Amino acid sequence: MADETIGIIGAGIVGLAVGRELAHRRPGTRIVVLEKEPDVALHQTSHNSGVVHAGIYYKPGSLKAQLCTRGRDLLRAYCADRTLPYEESGKLVVAVSPDDVARLDRLEVTATENAVPGLRRVSAAEIREIEPFATGLAALHSPRTAITDYGRIARAFAQDIADSGGEVRPGFPVTRVSRVTGGLEVASGERTVRVDRLVVCAGLHADTVSQLAEDRAEPRIIPFRGEYMRVSDEKAHMVRSLIYPVPDPRYPFLGVHFTRRVTGEVEVGPNAVLAYAKEGYARSRIDPRELLRMAAWPGSWHMAKQHWRTGVREMRGSFFTSVYMRAAADYVPDIGPKDVARTKNGVRAQALDRDGTLVDDFRIHRLGAVTTVRNAPSPAATSSMAIAEHVSDVVLGERDAS
Repeated sequence: MADETIGIIGAGIVGLAVGRELAHRRPGTRIVVLEKEPDVALHQTSHNSGVVHAGIYYKPGSLKAQLCTRGRDLLRAYCADRTLPYEESGKLVVAVSPDDVARLDRLEVTATENAVPGLRRVSAAEIREIEPFATGLAALHSPRTAITDYGRIARAFAQDIADSGGEVRPGFPVTRVSRVTGGLEVASGERTVRVDRLVVCAGLHADTVSQLAEDRAEPRIIPFRGEYMRVSDEKAHMVRSLIYPVPDPRYPFLGVHFTRRVTGEVEVGPNAVLAYAKEGYARSRIDPRELLRMAAWPGSWHMAKQHWRTGVREMRGSFFTSVYMRAAADYVPDIGPKDVARTKNGVRAQALDRDGTLVDDFRIHRLGAVTTVRNAPSPAATSSMAIAEHVSDVVLGERDAS
């Protein structure tokens, strides 16, 4: 209905994209985006690699695969329309060992099924033609993989919401969601907002905020800190585009890689280290309540049992730059520990099921007038406009939740 109010909790790129899409579909509907921070896009949206993924990695037919493909095209058109940065720098996924080559073979099948545009297999010699300082046995080249600035895109989405008559309300940490006659009341302390429908896009806090809206406990969000290194200006010319390892299919993380940003800087990372707070950007940030929550969740112990060796390796890289750069040197040998400096960190919201499964695909729930985005990992930024279409369909009853 045109006179209804739809509330959205979370002003990251996904929440803002959803608000923008709903405003477009339902002119006259009042959109209110509630954000605990003083500004939009201050967490995962502005703490990632800025990569627009082409769909190489995702299980064919999965929601990730579908929405990445659709989202990439929508984002490219949006950036062109708004004169926002969007550079198709291309990506090499490089195999450096025989085991990597076998996984690359399987990855090529996946990427082909996902219709990744322009994808081709390249030899060791061709790797050097694309990236003169890179080494490897073989690679997949994705020329349409791009880089952008997701913070700027999110701010443009927020402006679109304002232009449609909606609002983004910062400084509104949600403490209560109550069902009232004909709708819902969302509270931050003594302040309240009355809405007819509600969408939870709370990112790192998706589990706790969703439970305020009476959604189930599973999956839980486990925070993983991703630490980045910045390559020195003297060595930055050695990376022209994006250089990635062949991912291990057992993990949802892509591994440490080289990324040229739209600013011209080159970064290495991120790794994946368990954080001790939902917003644990620094090693020193420890939230005892969050640690207790993690310890009380059976999935945490199952995950630790399955992946403790990887955890130890990642932790060593977190403390020692030489260890961190050891794997990266397999791809660009001339960039070593002395050529990098620590830079920003990010925190990834990794959803974890009770049995210890690291949730890979997007996961969206609906409970009457409430829709919750419970898992939106990479490529959520790439897919944000397509996720917004999908979530809007769920909110408006045009499709079932995933």
